[in-house]
This record gives sequence, C-alpha cells and structure tokens, in this order.
Amino acid sequence: MRAITFVAVMLPVAGLVLLMAWALAQSGGNPGGLGINTDFGELSVKEDIAPPLSLTLLTGEVLDLADLEGKVVMVDFWSSWCPPCTEEAPVLAAIYPEYADKGVEFLGIAVWDDERDVNRHVQKFDVKYANGIDAWGKVAINYGVRGIPEKYFIDPNGQLVRKFLGPVTANKLRDILDELLSGEG
Repeated sequence: MRAITFVAVMLPVAGLVLLMAWALAQSGGNPGGLGINTDFGELSVKEDIAPPLSLTLLTGEVLDLADLEGKVVMVDFWSSWCPPCTEEAPVLAAIYPEYADKGVEFLGIAVWDDERDVNRHVQKFDVKYANGIDAWGKVAINYGVRGIPEKYFIDPNGQLVRKFLGPVTANKLRDILDELLSGEG
C-alpha cells in the first residue's frame, strides 16, 4: 500500500518537474515574466534613495552601489539574448569613455543570462565598464525591472532620479548624462 501511495504522489511531482524543465529549455532561460523593451521611453520614478545592490562582477570583484556614491551612476539591466540590448551595446560602449573621467559610472547587470554568453557580449562590444550577472534576477526584482533593456540613473547623492526603457541613442544618453552632471536632471 505504501508503494502505491508513493507512486501516486511522486508521479505527478515528477511530471511537473519535467514540464518545468522543458518550458525553461524552450524559453532559452528567460523565465517569461521579463519583457523585451523595443521602444525608448522614460518612466516616472519616485525619487528616493536607490535600492542597495551588491554584485559580483565578471572580474570576480564585488561591487556595492554605495562604493559609487559621489558619482552619477547608470545601472543598465540587459541580457545577451535580447536584440534591443545588442542594438544599444555599441552606444553604451562608445559613450562610457566620454564620461568616465567626469564623475559618471556605468554598471551593466545581465539578467537571467549565461556567463559565457555575457563574456562574449562584453568582449564583442569592447565594454569597458563594470558588468555582472544577476542569475536569479534578485537585483532586477529589487529595482522593479519589468523588461530589458532598462536603465536607472542615480545622482551623486545616491538618489534614484530617472528610469528609461528600451535602447537609447548616443545623443539621448549624452543629453541625460549632461543634465544629471549639471544638476538639472
């Protein structure tokens, strides 16, 4: 009788686990709740202290957002499997060196991505700013990310001041950074 009960309980559980594994494999690792932002736009944010974050970078170092206080910080949530993220990668890689010596820091956070694919992406686009992987989406959830790419801008005082979704152009990114550096943004 115990054997029959055990099989009766375990068979549906095993089926559910197999179904979930199949669904994850079919989605390429994207859990499905994360959208792809194809159009650029700004969303309003409640200006407040930015949520804390601690991220292990691709270099193995750990970066805490608090370490960047005093700088304008752009936190970019992206993934290597996201076409708009790949579209904007050359823009971010080109603009970062223009602002790195002006008190601006970029932080790329790859969400639900494979380390090999993230490293290939960073090398392909010659990305010089810090990047890490949010494999389980904890940082993305803490920031309220609904899709990728999404960019969060934090002022030198640690205040979350602006949020943009979709791929940004070079001119628009320069405008945003210039406004924040001048204290207008």
